[in-house]
Amino acid sequence: MSAVPLRNNRLAASDVRSVTVLGATGSIGDSTMDLLRAAPERYRVEALTANGNVEALAKLAREFSARYVAIADTSKLAELKAALAGTGTECGAGESAVIEAGARPADWVMAAVSGAAGLKPALAAVDRGAHVALANKECLVCAGDFFMQRAAKAGACILPADSEHNALFQALSSGNRDELVRVIITASGGPFRTWKSADIEQATLAQALKHPNWSMGQKITIDSASMMNKGLEVIEASYLFALSPDEIDVLVHPQSIIHGMVEFSDRSVVAQLGAPDMRTPIAHCLGWPDRIKGPAAKLDLAKIGQLTFEAPDFERFPGLRLAYDSLRTGKGATTVYNAANEVAVAAFIAGKIRFGAIARLVEATLEDWIRSGNQAPLTSADDAISVDHVARNRAAALLPQIALKAS
Repeated sequence: MSAVPLRNNRLAASDVRSVTVLGATGSIGDSTMDLLRAAPERYRVEALTANGNVEALAKLAREFSARYVAIADTSKLAELKAALAGTGTECGAGESAVIEAGARPADWVMAAVSGAAGLKPALAAVDRGAHVALANKECLVCAGDFFMQRAAKAGACILPADSEHNALFQALSSGNRDELVRVIITASGGPFRTWKSADIEQATLAQALKHPNWSMGQKITIDSASMMNKGLEVIEASYLFALSPDEIDVLVHPQSIIHGMVEFSDRSVVAQLGAPDMRTPIAHCLGWPDRIKGPAAKLDLAKIGQLTFEAPDFERFPGLRLAYDSLRTGKGATTVYNAANEVAVAAFIAGKIRFGAIARLVEATLEDWIRSGNQAPLTSADDAISVDHVARNRAAALLPQIALKAS
């Protein structure tokens, strides 16, 4: 079941669209606010949220005259209220306040709160039938089946804001579902695309953060280096577009110009191209079903000269293989994959494990969880959060022994 919208699900182009941005101070939120800033006559800000950056949140709230703001860190509420004194903006703090932001009456919601913490606020927007631009992978990786079911039931439109899924969304409009053969998600290959396995094993944090094409947050940049991020995108695409693992391929494309392709039964392949700028897919979601003017650089293929492609290497980047394995296992395995990866990345950043141990910790956690025999279909946000919690605890318990193992 898919709640990805069809083209005829339109809002009147003349309407002023009310907007909520969940995660307004992060990298996706920053790109979204940049687009809103460029078209004040088309958009009105209903609500904004942030994790703990009071100064940035208050500045945005004042600039956009937000009606409601929420800070996840409850200790920052007094500071937030002081920063917005006299504005008339309502303030809240904690998980319930962030969920309330998602439930506020906005036409369009950017779901960009990172991690499992973003699930319930996004569901709050879904349940009232909003247009939800989804930039939080965990909503689908941790809870894909029932998230999409809830969206379909409420009549919500899920708009993919990730560059790859947005590319597939655009390309899929060229044919019917029964004509589809496969979708192809492209990957830059990250900073270690040409590295040998032994060198990847010993990669430093500074090296992992040197992405060749994209400017992103720390966690997603490390995930790109390990190709765990591409694994998460495979899982996300499966739930978002109701695809089997065998209908999803990954192709390494170092230039990051083609973001996604769809192959149809007549062997036509439709691709979406664009400069590597997150504002392009966000602008597509923000304007959908129409297109708005975006600030990204014009694509100059003559200047680029050539586009190249490589098959992914599942041996050097086992995180991608583990994503397919967890998707085929189902019953919460993708939730475990994501949770264990978050624990592993945090441990790598803290200097507790080598870069190569990230995938080993994820694999060990998945194997341990499967052996436990507790797999069951996830039917609620609480189910997903419970599995996430168990997986994090188990990954943390396995961490010391994984840290001691050489590749």
